[in-house]
Amino acid sequence: MGKVRVRYYSVIKGRGYWQPTAAMRALGFRPTSCGPDGPSAWSVAEKLNAAWDARQASPEVSVEIPLHETWPAGSIGEAFDVYRGTNEWAKKAVRTREDWERGWKYIGPVFGRFPPKLVTMPTLSEWRQGIENGKSLREAHRAMKIWRALWKVMAALKYCEADQDPSLAVVNTEPKGRSQTWTEGEAVRLVKGALRMGYRGLAAALACMWDGAVAPVDARTLKLSQRREDNKGVWFDIVRGKTGRDGVLTLSRRSERLFKWYLKQQFGDAEPISSMEIFRTRRGAAYRKNSFSEDFRDVRKVVFPGDTRMMLDFRRSGSTEAVAGGVEGTALSAKLANSLSESKKLEQTYVPVQVEMVRRADDARRVGRNALRNK
Repeated sequence: MGKVRVRYYSVIKGRGYWQPTAAMRALGFRPTSCGPDGPSAWSVAEKLNAAWDARQASPEVSVEIPLHETWPAGSIGEAFDVYRGTNEWAKKAVRTREDWERGWKYIGPVFGRFPPKLVTMPTLSEWRQGIENGKSLREAHRAMKIWRALWKVMAALKYCEADQDPSLAVVNTEPKGRSQTWTEGEAVRLVKGALRMGYRGLAAALACMWDGAVAPVDARTLKLSQRREDNKGVWFDIVRGKTGRDGVLTLSRRSERLFKWYLKQQFGDAEPISSMEIFRTRRGAAYRKNSFSEDFRDVRKVVFPGDTRMMLDFRRSGSTEAVAGGVEGTALSAKLANSLSESKKLEQTYVPVQVEMVRRADDARRVGRNALRNK
C-alpha cells in the first residue's frame, strides 16, 4: 500500500489515528482512532479535517464534529470495516453490497465487538433462531449466508482460520422460493390498466420488463443511450443491476409501438437526454424503487383485486415460457443474463451475449406460450 499524506493523521502499529493540535483540541476536536490504516481510515481522517476547515472558515458557526464508531483491534467489526475499504468491496454490484449491509444489520450489534474465535456454534444457533422468530425465515437465512461469506473474508484478512467457522454446524434452512408466474394475457391487462389509470411510464416499463424477462430495477433504469435498433426491431444493451452482467433486453413489435408512443407522449418533439432514465411517474419524476412498486400495486389492486403477485415474477414467467418452448440452455442464459450451465467460466468465455441468441429465446417463449395456453 502506497504512502498517503493526510493532515493530522499518523499510523501506529498498523492503525491510523487523527491527532489534532492543542489549539484544535481547545475547540472541541479530540484525538480519534480511525481503524486499520487504509482507505477507510483515511476517509475518517479526511472527514475530521473537513470539519476543522469548516470551523476555521466560519468561527462563529457551530460545526458538528463527525463521530466514528471504532471497533476493538482484531474484532469482527474491524474486519468488516477493513473489507469495506478494499477495492474488492467496491467491485461488488450495488445490490450485492446492499445484501451484505442488510446482513450486517444483524451481525454487527451482536458480534461486531468480538474477535471471531470467541463466537461459538450454540451462540450462532440461538442468534439465527432469534432472527427467524422475530423477523422471518428469509431474513434469518440471509443473515447466516452473509455471516458465512464474511467468515471467508475474515480468514483471507488473517482474522480467523477458514476451516473453523462455527456456523457450519448450524442448519441454515432456506425459505421456499417464489413460484408465482403471470401469463401474457395478464401482463397485457396490467399494461392496459396502467394506461387507463394514467400510469403511462409504468405501462411502457411493464411491457419492456415482460419482453425482456428482466428484474424491475433493470426496466425502470433504462436509458435512451442503451437503445439499439436493426431491421428486426428494437433492443437495449443492459447491465444487470443485481449481478453486473451484460445483457440484452429485446422488445416485441407491440411493445416497440407502445415504447415509441410513450416517448412521443412524454417528451414531445424534444430530444430527451440520452443519459437520463426513460420511464417517469405521473408527475414527471424518474421512477425510483419505491414509487415504481407503489404505482404497480395501485394498478394491480384495480386490475387483479386481492392478487399478491409481484413485478419480479415477470422474470420467472419469461423463463417458464422459454423452457416450455424447448429453449436451449445457452440461449436462455443469454436471455436472462445469467449462467445456467454447469461451467460458468466456459459459458461466459465462449458464449458472449448476442442479440440473435436472445431472439432465439424469444422465439422459444412464443412456442412455449402457445403450449401453455393449450394445456
